[in-house]
Amino acid sequence: MMNNWTTDQMPSQQGKRVVITGASSGIGYETARAFADKGAEVVMAIRNIEKGEEVARQLKKEFPGAGIKLMKLDLSDLASVRKFAQEYRQSYDSLDLLINNAGVMTPPFQQTKDGFELQFGSNHLGHFALTGLLLPALNNAPSSRVVTLSSTVMNGARIQFDNLDGGKGYKRVKFYGQSKLANFLFAMELNARLKASGSSAISLGSHPGRANTNLFSLGSGKQTSLPMKIVMKLIGTQSAAMGALPSLYAATFPILKGGEYIGPDGKGGNKGYPKVDKSVLKVYDPQVAKRLWDVSETLTGISYLS
Repeated sequence: MMNNWTTDQMPSQQGKRVVITGASSGIGYETARAFADKGAEVVMAIRNIEKGEEVARQLKKEFPGAGIKLMKLDLSDLASVRKFAQEYRQSYDSLDLLINNAGVMTPPFQQTKDGFELQFGSNHLGHFALTGLLLPALNNAPSSRVVTLSSTVMNGARIQFDNLDGGKGYKRVKFYGQSKLANFLFAMELNARLKASGSSAISLGSHPGRANTNLFSLGSGKQTSLPMKIVMKLIGTQSAAMGALPSLYAATFPILKGGEYIGPDGKGGNKGYPKVDKSVLKVYDPQVAKRLWDVSETLTGISYLS
């Protein structure tokens, strides 16, 4: 483990192709920026193409010659996920890195177009479907990786299998924690299944600590309000660039084997430089992970690595 790892130690990504969900702002943007700097071909999988075009212009201005492509993806709509995957496969036959970054946090109760509770549907089920549909492309690249972002709020969370749609009551913070626990369990279960299948691809989890991003706009997608910015300062957040380091480390640090969970090294995992966080082993329950996988296949209609 390297102390105080930053993008300065990130190896060249020339010849690599990376798909990053939610790449137009916050941690996703900083992740895309780092990969563009290191020479990767960056596919920005985003909901708002107009916003993405402005971000792409900024990146190309900063990194002339950077390979940047925008593709529309709405993780709250399985039809959009399927369309994205189909269009990707029509353009490319392989994928080196998939960064499951996008997410919504603690919005008022809403449902996706498919009738799922918004946080579970977007943060987990959308990424579950996307990964499954892109798996053939990942398997066509040597030593590919999937990195799925979770959060410290998964600690103390549980999967409410009898209330996944919020029909029996909805508490926004608990449902956010549930979605982030689902992200973690998915990352670990995916790695186990990849290994069992003989695939060279690996899956890892990461979390950004308390990072200053638009997630704090409570799912609106707008800039964070001034009162919320003050709260964030009081509780001690770090920059989005620092928050992106764990996922960048998970995606590129050479000696990782798969199944690791990367987070900041500071107190409580809230701030700092990336390290392997072994404390989450107490959170991982393989039976819950398997049950979640089976439920996710049923809800999305996508089966893989069975």
